[in-house]
Amino acid sequence: MTTKSTGQTFILLLVLFSFFFSSNAQITQFRGPNRDGIFPETGLLKEWPADGPEVLFVTEGLGKTNSSTIATSERIYTTGNIDTLEYLSCMDLNGKVLWQKPYGEVWKNSFPEARCTPTLEGDRIYVLSGMDQMACLNAKTGDEIWSVDLHKEYQSDWDMFGVSESPLLVDDKVIASIGGATAMVIALDKMTGKLIWKSKSLNTKRSNVSPALIEHCGKKYIITASKTHVLSLDTENGEICWDYHYNVLSPKGDNSTIISNIPTYKDSCLWISGGWDAKSTMIRIAPDGRSVTEEFNDRTFDNQNHGVVLVDNFLYGSNFTGRQTGKWICMDWQTGEIKWIGDFHTKGPIISAEGMLYLYEEKRGNMALVKANSKKFEVISSFRVKEGKGPHWARPSIYNGMLLVRHGEVMVAYDVKEKKELISEL
Repeated sequence: MTTKSTGQTFILLLVLFSFFFSSNAQITQFRGPNRDGIFPETGLLKEWPADGPEVLFVTEGLGKTNSSTIATSERIYTTGNIDTLEYLSCMDLNGKVLWQKPYGEVWKNSFPEARCTPTLEGDRIYVLSGMDQMACLNAKTGDEIWSVDLHKEYQSDWDMFGVSESPLLVDDKVIASIGGATAMVIALDKMTGKLIWKSKSLNTKRSNVSPALIEHCGKKYIITASKTHVLSLDTENGEICWDYHYNVLSPKGDNSTIISNIPTYKDSCLWISGGWDAKSTMIRIAPDGRSVTEEFNDRTFDNQNHGVVLVDNFLYGSNFTGRQTGKWICMDWQTGEIKWIGDFHTKGPIISAEGMLYLYEEKRGNMALVKANSKKFEVISSFRVKEGKGPHWARPSIYNGMLLVRHGEVMVAYDVKEKKELISEL
């Protein structure tokens, strides 16, 4: 073999090696690794001090937001509106802001606060503004790698709250549910921003749902929603495999519900809920992934926009009893039986880790620690998030033993790591 061919072979192997590790890098994203609200952290407190977990730091000046936070072993990332632009902020693990970079214009009408949680893979981080500017930034420096105006390029059609979507990565693609006349969903090359495929149009506006990836009967599908339908797409070519009419419109064409929650998937079934005193539905996906049938409907567990978690075959979250009121619910996944209805202030976001539930009520920011127990609802510990202003809608997250809470323009980090007692040898 000549030196030249040896060098070419080495370069080819290096490219393949880099591609392999790039395509297999861990994805850090909205609501945890699987977008289901379950965080894989271990060694966490099972009871908090009387006045709440220790506050490690409070970071201000991050911009107004209703989005969540992600973190790695070295950095923390979050988004927020500062003046007329949405910014991605990068912090160290002590809450010190390392840089802030704009990536698009804020939504100008109802509830303009940022709602995109960043999606991170390797040294690339993806964000989507309220006016549909998709950007890929360098996660270390914040420098722009590429940016695409989805409204201008693909005629996306946002709803009354603009864009409320966190980008989904699927293999070599980044996914956006744009709505409008040209396509319902598009896939861009995650490295360049160039179009890979676009689905057919459903001639409707986008929803407030972030797309998710499921594996059903050995094949992967993208699950997302339009203003009126939940739908499934083939990850390879964007073909719409089925759509299910969930949202009912008024005679004026307005939403009677607002689809905001990522549907929950398990054992070929998908749970869809949108709050507003409307029915929630369990549907079953056919083995070939081409159709769905209704399993059952429920009118008690109507989760508005805060998400649910599935722990050991039981679904937990809050329901809707009014614009500012709600209860906490446990439902049997297989039968739809409501196991209990609990009181903790009002409705709000929920996440889970190590079999524990973290309830965060939306009105005054009370946080509760509850064991995921289908037999009873019992608050083990609670405290109130006092920093920041506005509704407590941003969903908490757990990384590096820290409970990260965004509220208004601030982020608070609470130490929820279990302390191991040091035993000295005599």
